[in-house]
Amino acid sequence: MPLLTVRAAAEQLGVAYSTLKRWVHSGAVRTTRTAGGHHRISDAEIDRLISHRRPESHRRAIKGEPDDALGGLSARNRLAGFVEEVRIDGLLAQVRLRVGNHSLTALISADAVRALKLRRGDDAFAIVKSTEVMIGKAEAAGSAGRRRRKGKS
Repeated sequence: MPLLTVRAAAEQLGVAYSTLKRWVHSGAVRTTRTAGGHHRISDAEIDRLISHRRPESHRRAIKGEPDDALGGLSARNRLAGFVEEVRIDGLLAQVRLRVGNHSLTALISADAVRALKLRRGDDAFAIVKSTEVMIGKAEAAGSAGRRRRKGKS
């Protein structure tokens, strides 16, 4: 069973390091102590904390189970997280969602943000629907160009 540092566990839970540290010291979070006296948190404890913080519909979304409200959608790539930032400028809004250790940014209408009442810290999810994914690597493109030039000399 892998054990996480308090900082890594805080990132997974989407809470501040100081908040999780306070929970540890108050006894609300079960930890294992290292030989040096540092706290480590198990994956099972993280799952327990997540299940206590979120309603059932959010727990299903995190585990990838279909939510009744979204059952009719063909998209199955649902990424659960929490809202890190909302910026509204005119008709558009930029919403940054924290999903685990990653951030996802979406541009949606300002009306949608208002209708969903999205605020920083809210639990939310993104539904990704795409027919193409492109991946590039700057080094590979640069070195291929150098090889072609050498061959033409």
